[in-house]
Amino acid sequence: MFGSMTMFLLYFAALIAIPLWANSRVKSAYKKYSQVPASSGMTGAETARKILDDNGLFDVTVEPVKGKLTDHYDPRTKTVRLSEQNYFKNSVAGAAVAAHEVGHAIQDAESYSFLKFRSALVPVASFGSNSAIFFIIGGMLLQFSELMLAGIVLMSFAVLFQLVTLPVEFNASSRAMDQIVSSGVIRNDEERETKKVLNAAALTYVAGALVVVLELLRFVYMYILMNND
Repeated sequence: MFGSMTMFLLYFAALIAIPLWANSRVKSAYKKYSQVPASSGMTGAETARKILDDNGLFDVTVEPVKGKLTDHYDPRTKTVRLSEQNYFKNSVAGAAVAAHEVGHAIQDAESYSFLKFRSALVPVASFGSNSAIFFIIGGMLLQFSELMLAGIVLMSFAVLFQLVTLPVEFNASSRAMDQIVSSGVIRNDEERETKKVLNAAALTYVAGALVVVLELLRFVYMYILMNND
């Protein structure tokens, strides 16, 4: 009994600690390298615009958005949105983030397969993420294994979305490095610092995927126990 409780507490401690650790890494890397100017002297907005134009994406706009680390690409409006600090300032971190978001715009223009698959998953993944836990808890309380299984299936779509997000994000970062080096936004000796920012950001997606996979496995295990009683 004591051992089971210890494992239970360790499990939930890990669920909390993993994303906190990843989030602290990205904030630390961003804070450090947002104070380091890029040799090109270009702001994040200028970096994004140059890479977009170099790739013929003249129809994609770049605009500032309020908040910190709120940078994203909106495929519906073909817009790269950069947080104000990255949009207006010149820094290695800003160049890395801007290039990463432009990487998503390039993926969109090229109909990158994983990006298309992720977009197709959005409706069912959103429904699964919001409703799965109610099915699972209802099934556990009512001892109705079919209801719990339905919740697990719904949850699996949300997990699949997280897993598909990984190649999308890693590919965008890979494109970002290629673009900012070839376009002259950073020098070769600045690549190390830029990669640190991109790698730290990637950790948040890995941590998020790990957490949802662990939760799914936990519910699958509970479902198996329910059916073996």
